[in-house]
Amino acid sequence: MPVSENPDQWCSRYQGPAAALSAPSQTLRASDASVEHDHDQSTTAPGVTTAVEAGTASAGGLASTINITHQRRVWSRRAASWDHGDNPGLAKVVGAVVAAASPSPSSVVLDMGCGTGQLTIPLARIAARVVAVDVSRSMIDLLHTNADKAGVHNIEAHVGAIEAMNLPAASIDLAVSNYALHHLRDPDKVRLLSATAKWLKPGGRIVIGDMMFGRGLNARDRAIIKSKVAALVKRGPGGLWRLAKNVGRFTFRLQERPVAMETWVRMLQDAGFTKVASTPVVAEAGIVSAEKPETTRP
Repeated sequence: MPVSENPDQWCSRYQGPAAALSAPSQTLRASDASVEHDHDQSTTAPGVTTAVEAGTASAGGLASTINITHQRRVWSRRAASWDHGDNPGLAKVVGAVVAAASPSPSSVVLDMGCGTGQLTIPLARIAARVVAVDVSRSMIDLLHTNADKAGVHNIEAHVGAIEAMNLPAASIDLAVSNYALHHLRDPDKVRLLSATAKWLKPGGRIVIGDMMFGRGLNARDRAIIKSKVAALVKRGPGGLWRLAKNVGRFTFRLQERPVAMETWVRMLQDAGFTKVASTPVVAEAGIVSAEKPETTRP
């Protein structure tokens, strides 16, 4: 679901910063040499160090595998429209995530659910290397095109499910995601946050931008739901049909599974993060950020 203005809507061997910077002038491209394993694909190019190899099946089992297959099909179909969509609300969220992430020139960044590069490319202009992962090959193909147009060549892109990826401990400085994690099942959200806490170096940070609202248990949730219902009702019969579908999706959590900002805060804390902060951005969108402690708690 897009932001505000449009209410319709893997086992790895990451080599660490030194190896990640070994070929800074090359952008990974989709190729026939890609590996497919347990429904995930990793894209490599000759002479470029692979940061994320083909993933294994998600720990979530059959339910997660079904969701991964569904999301791959949906976003492969929507890649072009997502890339060319003009959404001021989404632009505000991207800007807020980039500002909160604030990578350094030496940072190795992981972009989870990178899409066509709305977040990846701005971060790559600042950081040493961005490892970008998305379930859709169509999205990754467009990311390559957009990175070339932007003159950005320090992105390492991979096709695969973020629920199934795995990196060695303490191998990245920053993890980010924008408008992707609400598609994950709630148990997969929890597992991904716990895994990210392991992948980050001590003092590393995570920043998430996403739709953040629950089922109307607080005033912010109720205001968001009310505004979306009103916007769809104004569209007449077509809007009412869209409303009925969205109610079904939201009630049964079939495609979009947003959770409240407070839930994100709690999940980050439960995963061991500190300095957890949350900020509304626009409409249903918000960001949460947190830091991996310098020392592990007992």
